[in-house]
This record gives sequence, C-alpha cells and structure tokens, in this order.
Amino acid sequence: MSAEPKSVTAPGASINEDVFYAGGPAKGDLILNLLFGLTLIGIPFAVGALVRALWLRFRITSRRVEVSGGWLGRDRTQVVYSQIREVRSVARGFGFWGDMVLVLSDGMKLEMRAVPDYKNAEAYIQGRMAASPAGKGPLADKPGFGGSAAA
Repeated sequence: MSAEPKSVTAPGASINEDVFYAGGPAKGDLILNLLFGLTLIGIPFAVGALVRALWLRFRITSRRVEVSGGWLGRDRTQVVYSQIREVRSVARGFGFWGDMVLVLSDGMKLEMRAVPDYKNAEAYIQGRMAASPAGKGPLADKPGFGGSAAA
C-alpha cells in the first residue's frame, strides 16, 4: 500500500495562485525609524514603524493584491488586478523600499507603505494588470450607474 499525498482543495478554490511576495514591510524602514526615534521628534515615526512591522502584511499573487493591517492586523483588503486603474510609487530608504498607491477603478486608493523591492513589485502588478481581463463594457468608463445623471 503506497502512501501518496492527496491535495485537498475547497470548492471554488481550484485555481492556483503563484505568490510573488508575501511578508511584512521592509526591515530597513523599522531600523531607520528606530534610529530616528532616538530623538524627541522621531518618536512618533518610530512608533509608526514598529506598528507597521508588527501588524502590516502584504501578499501579492498572480490573481490579487492583499493587504492585512489595522489594529492587531485584523483588517484585510483584497483587490483583483482588473479593479486597479493605476499604480503610483515613491522611493523611500535610498530606493531600497518604497510606498505604493493602487488607484482602483471606482476612485478608491489602497496604500502600501514600506514595500520591499517596490520597483519589481510595481512592475509585476502592472504586468498582471495588462494581462488581466479588464471586463470593461461600454459603460465602464462612465461614473455612477451607466453615467446617467439624475435630473
């Protein structure tokens, strides 16, 4: 009798996701802000970096971007690539990490602070946006429900 490992998948979860990045914010962000926290002015920045290091987690896969954060990491936001309209980023820490903002098609923004290797993450997200079915119908670019204004 051979013991072969069986893959058990939940119903509806048969689609594979390739994980590009799963983890927390850049460690350099914490180190730099803790050093800056030795001054009186830097204490709030050090506390913010400590909270991010403890409770903020990113997960970028082939199907979605997921950010877990908030108090004790209880808030979770998931965005599929077809919902992302634009990716904006800015370098932090001499370019070793950066902040990213995902602008969604409905105008909402998802901030991702202290993303390690943010240039590769940005390129990956933009590549997945181009490859994803946008699902744009004839009314997709119009605001509201079909662009009709109430009189």
